[in-house]
Amino acid sequence: MEKFDYARGYKFSTYATWWIRQAMSRALADQARTIRVPVHVVELINRVVRVQRRMLQERGYEPTPQEVAAHLDLPPERIGEVLRLAQEPVSLHAPVGEEDDVALGDLIEDGDAASPVESAAFLLLREHLEAVLSTLGERERKVVQLRYGLADGRPRTLEEIGRIFGVTRERIRQIESKTLNKLRDHAFADQLRGYLD
Repeated sequence: MEKFDYARGYKFSTYATWWIRQAMSRALADQARTIRVPVHVVELINRVVRVQRRMLQERGYEPTPQEVAAHLDLPPERIGEVLRLAQEPVSLHAPVGEEDDVALGDLIEDGDAASPVESAAFLLLREHLEAVLSTLGERERKVVQLRYGLADGRPRTLEEIGRIFGVTRERIRQIESKTLNKLRDHAFADQLRGYLD
């Protein structure tokens, strides 16, 4: 309102329409997307999309990023970036197909998860280890489990194990060494070596 100058001969409605349109487009740019993109980038996205549509209507085929870049006088790499930013994110909970019982996230592989083959091999290894360890005495088994973290996934030092048993770390080292020699000669040792490959 402050900038409107009636002396220039324009109607207020003409002036107001432009400002209202700009305010609406700014509000949409700021709030409509799931991930906020700066207003100037949204305006560039809109320009690129408008040029793409116009070129598609005129030529009858989808223009390449190079053609759009030449039309807008921008580098083709910038057009590629803008087109990537224009894509809306898709929810992992979005239903896939006719039925609503399968979500997109159910179809995406978890790279960190173990494969069924790896899981089965791990379970077999664990069973073989339990079988081998069951042939040891109570103290020997506990020392090996603590030393290599077989019980809880946290390997302990000789000193920590010595404190648990109330003996020196040298005594724990001797027990460990004797136990490992016993395990090397065990009938299951060859099967366990197969897991190292």
